[in-house]
Amino acid sequence: MNKLKAYYVQLSDREQRLVLLSAVLLVIAVFYWGLWSPLSQSVERGQTALSSQQELLLWVQKNANRAKQLQGSVGQNARFTGSLAQEVNQSASRLNITISRMQPQGDELQVWVDQVPFNDVLSWLQSMETKGVVILDVDVAETSAPGQIKIRRLKLGKA
Repeated sequence: MNKLKAYYVQLSDREQRLVLLSAVLLVIAVFYWGLWSPLSQSVERGQTALSSQQELLLWVQKNANRAKQLQGSVGQNARFTGSLAQEVNQSASRLNITISRMQPQGDELQVWVDQVPFNDVLSWLQSMETKGVVILDVDVAETSAPGQIKIRRLKLGKA
């Protein structure tokens, strides 16, 4: 530190002012880019995240009652009373879905399908739900063909 003081004293007045001005500018730059700017950006990101979460909360609050109504209406509208395996076979054949394996387990049924178009699976599952068949669990994998999936295990039950 003494060497720096000695070096500073040896400089001319003009050079000393230039060094002081440079030091002040350096301190200001470090403060701005090292502290102020990152803190300011962090606060902005936090405010943006907060506003998006508040919008999501409002949307959920507005749609919560509708979701409860829909959830209650699914179980009330359709009660499936027939053979689960027969309904699955008939609905799958209407949509040209080939079932590779089916295994009954009490009131539940497990189904495997090798390769099928994704949109057909959605239509199939929706048609079964409207008749009172409940989807308990599903395990789906992608295939090499675009738009095609493989149903590793589909567990169905009666409503």
